[in-house]
Amino acid sequence: MSDPAFATEADVIVVGAGLAGLVATHELVKAGRKVHVLDQENRNNLGGQAFWSLGGLFMVDTPEQRRLGIKDSYDLALQDWLGSAGFDRDDEDRWGRQWAQAYVRFATTEKRDYLHELGLKVTPLVSWAERGGGFADGHGNSVPRFHLTWGTGPEVVRVFAEPVLAGERKGLVGFSFRHRVDELIVEDGAVVGVRGSVLAETDLERGKASSRNIVGEFEFRAKAVIVTSGGIGHNHELIRRNWPTERLGKCPETMISGVPAHVDGRMLGITESAGGAIVNRDRMWHYTEGINNWNSIWPDHGIRIIPGPSSLWFDANGKRLPAPCFPGFDTMSTMKEILATGYDYSWFVLTQSIIKKEFALSGSEQNPDITGKDLKLTLESRFAKGAPGPVEAFKKHGADFVVADNLRDLVAGMNKIARGPQLDYDALERQIVARDRDVANKYSKDSQLMAITNTRQFLGDKFSRVAKPHRILDPAAGPLIAVRLNILTRKTLGGLQTNLDSQVMRQDGTAFPGLYAAGEVAGFGGGGVHGYNALEGTFLGGCIFSGRAAGKALAAKLR
Repeated sequence: MSDPAFATEADVIVVGAGLAGLVATHELVKAGRKVHVLDQENRNNLGGQAFWSLGGLFMVDTPEQRRLGIKDSYDLALQDWLGSAGFDRDDEDRWGRQWAQAYVRFATTEKRDYLHELGLKVTPLVSWAERGGGFADGHGNSVPRFHLTWGTGPEVVRVFAEPVLAGERKGLVGFSFRHRVDELIVEDGAVVGVRGSVLAETDLERGKASSRNIVGEFEFRAKAVIVTSGGIGHNHELIRRNWPTERLGKCPETMISGVPAHVDGRMLGITESAGGAIVNRDRMWHYTEGINNWNSIWPDHGIRIIPGPSSLWFDANGKRLPAPCFPGFDTMSTMKEILATGYDYSWFVLTQSIIKKEFALSGSEQNPDITGKDLKLTLESRFAKGAPGPVEAFKKHGADFVVADNLRDLVAGMNKIARGPQLDYDALERQIVARDRDVANKYSKDSQLMAITNTRQFLGDKFSRVAKPHRILDPAAGPLIAVRLNILTRKTLGGLQTNLDSQVMRQDGTAFPGLYAAGEVAGFGGGGVHGYNALEGTFLGGCIFSGRAAGKALAAKLR
């Protein structure tokens, strides 16, 4: 519960105890400001969604890249960012463009040192995520930039939570958990505080859906308010309302949730009602490789497969997806291709040889070796004969997995769990055999095999992430595996429009006195720093960069 005495002394109220809120609070505490942090969940959820993340960080021209022979630069990264973002809205993208340039500069110059000084370390192997659509100036990362945190999401949270909790012990930070903000208080055109409901206390474990029973009300005031409440990822109703049907196709009927139930987007509407501007509502980032969690933490809990490039990808009708819709290449193009069939799922077909080397699962809890910073377990897990333990557990228990010794039995199993048409064995076999014939040579006209050959030029992928090309129907590579892939909800790319100080803009384009926003609720900065597409490893970094901007701006302003 809250400390009434502290609440009257706070310089700044932070709404949301996720990563962006912690970063903003950290910067304010460094400057000696008093911060009152409110969250609708309990203390067990400190750090929010970031805790559950894989901990990937987009960074440019780092020592880790250079040691692997990767030649990266600000200019190349900005080219990739702008080619992916596709900014095309004069007003709504006004600040997003500026945030993009500023963020890529931060990722090139300060980001690694800023995090390193806090104690965060990354693994030596840089991954190549979201490889793009086929043109140098188009969508995707030209080079590997995905730096994996040693300790995954919990470590990202820790390095900011520890100084914030130290600030709490010093009397500079006060927390009010189970306090849900329902209204921003606006007086004389400026935000001066918040009102809301006190929810019933709970000791539920992190991530569990909690009660919304109201046991009281509150009103807190301060010199400024920073909204860091996250996006809309678990609010399927709001996702459907904002879904870009003309751009991507009909909204999926079946969606699984990649974030806990508290990621509800409430503060977007509340801030808009107070006068804040929301832009790019139709921009969102959901994954096409979602699988139902056999050991759920939150309702409709889904996990994303982070795939290597070798699995064959088929739509619900059993037709192989065209370029650039290969695993790990172009999320939005693949989403559009899948939904164009009229169905909301697709299939991977692969072998045991592929799954053991190429499948990773997003989420800190799905990577206990790296999350636990256990080097011995990491080496044993990543270089074992079989797939990592969590992957094998999904293969054994997951409702979306089919395993068989031959293709006919595999197709029969796929048809048992299909939500749409029954797959034709002969058609599937014909496509797989045609692909398999091309493996006989080091060169090929098959675009996916050409992409695999290119990928294996990067030694990091060749030795640890990409299986040696082989025939899918080669019994020595088996058994055969099929995975039904669902649409997994995740990130909000639009949101509250903010200037480079993270100050919320009003609907007339002017800055809203006393009101700031950071993280996903602000589209990770500016109301849409990513534009239409993300480059991966950019979400945690967006929370860090925008939270840092808000904290630094207010620390200077409130001197």
